[in-house]
Amino acid sequence: MALLPAVLAAGVLLTGCDGVRSRDARDPSTPSGFAVPRWLVLKFDEVNARSGPSEDNRVLWTYRTRGLPVQVVAETKEWRRICDPDGGLVWVQKGQVDGHRNVMRAKAAPLELRRAPKAGAPVAAYLKARSLAELGGCKAGWCKVKSQGVSGWAPAGELWGVAEQAQCRGGGRPYPAPSPP
Repeated sequence: MALLPAVLAAGVLLTGCDGVRSRDARDPSTPSGFAVPRWLVLKFDEVNARSGPSEDNRVLWTYRTRGLPVQVVAETKEWRRICDPDGGLVWVQKGQVDGHRNVMRAKAAPLELRRAPKAGAPVAAYLKARSLAELGGCKAGWCKVKSQGVSGWAPAGELWGVAEQAQCRGGGRPYPAPSPP
């Protein structure tokens, strides 16, 4: 039992959830057919973040965290505009993201994971600040997460990667999608 808190405190990077795909509804008005906004993860260890939806746009930075949860807030046929945990709003190629579901503890303090989805339940483990975990599902404001074989329940509001509303605001109107050829 004493090992459980140390296991999650390590904050190991995980690449996805087994069998938990995006719960987003189909949307025939989007190029992908999935609703926007929706949650995905970065698929590779290095993903270029661009200022617009083409390789002609400059690279603003390179993400170096496979499995990082990002929220798609706009899309074209080949590109996804994503919001990251630090508020970055950029474009990535659609092949650079995946439908697995991870969450992140974006706040600076560790998060208590409970044995049951209620505030008074015993603590099962701790999720270290800026750590990723697999998302097992959410109900009644609580989400079940898992890291290194240890799982627990956390309040949904304490995790980056579960909110239904758009998490980044573009500071005005969104980047316009390119016109079809």
